[in-house]
Amino acid sequence: MIRDHLRRLAGLRNTVLGMAAASLLVLAIAAPAMAVPKGDFAVFTKCPVNNPEVTFCFYGLTSTGEFQIKSTKVPIKNPITLQAGSILNEESGAETFVEATNNETLSKSPQQVPGGLLGVVAPESLPKFLQEIINKLVSEGLDEVTATAELVATPTINRVNLLFQEGVALSLPVRIHLSNTFLGNSCYIGSKSSPVTFNLTTGTTSPEKPNKPITGVVGELEFKDEFQLVVIKGNKLVDNAYSVPTANGCGGLLSLLINPAVNLKLGLPSADGNNAAILGSTLENATAAAVKASE
Repeated sequence: MIRDHLRRLAGLRNTVLGMAAASLLVLAIAAPAMAVPKGDFAVFTKCPVNNPEVTFCFYGLTSTGEFQIKSTKVPIKNPITLQAGSILNEESGAETFVEATNNETLSKSPQQVPGGLLGVVAPESLPKFLQEIINKLVSEGLDEVTATAELVATPTINRVNLLFQEGVALSLPVRIHLSNTFLGNSCYIGSKSSPVTFNLTTGTTSPEKPNKPITGVVGELEFKDEFQLVVIKGNKLVDNAYSVPTANGCGGLLSLLINPAVNLKLGLPSADGNNAAILGSTLENATAAAVKASE
């Protein structure tokens, strides 16, 4: 009797499992494949083409260059991507970015800071016992430090300025996230209210002294798909006329002590004429209509 009951339960379980598997199979067959751009437009997978206001799709891959704050240089080793849609302002020629569909318009690509925390010392203005505490903490936290640029506001691009090498081609308002086990996860240079703004150009900069003017490069243009897509290789965007505010939130609960040490090491705040950004990139720009049609 009990054996027969167990057999019936087992049969019922198998039936239920079989029905569930069949239902999942039907759903998998019935579900439409996610539409993604194809061919030459495949890089624009995160462009918000379903937004009717979006005019263009933009994709930039930066693989070389450096960021510099006074004497501290951070080479770009991990590729940085900038991807978004854009809305054209016909009067100014500027395009305002519309956030990427994965909410990562600017990739969070950590770059190693050469030397890490080496050279960070407590400000002499602090009492002696606090200097000793900070210097001990720093000496025990000399592992790798990374710097990551994070967007804090909407970027803009002006293709006319980029192609004719005049004015701001790409504006990126960011904060710089410094991170290691000692600094914690809340150590930032700049903020939403006081960003580090890179006004990048392919033209020639006009910095304050001691910096000298530097010049960017447009690169090689290739038009594809009946001029619906332009690819620029060998592009170099530069800016050495920006200022950098102080760091905040470094060292967690000890931030009131560690912030001054980090600022002293990096020379923050750092005025225009002491800093530089050089981005070596490949840029791609396509009409949103063409990207949508390729899906």
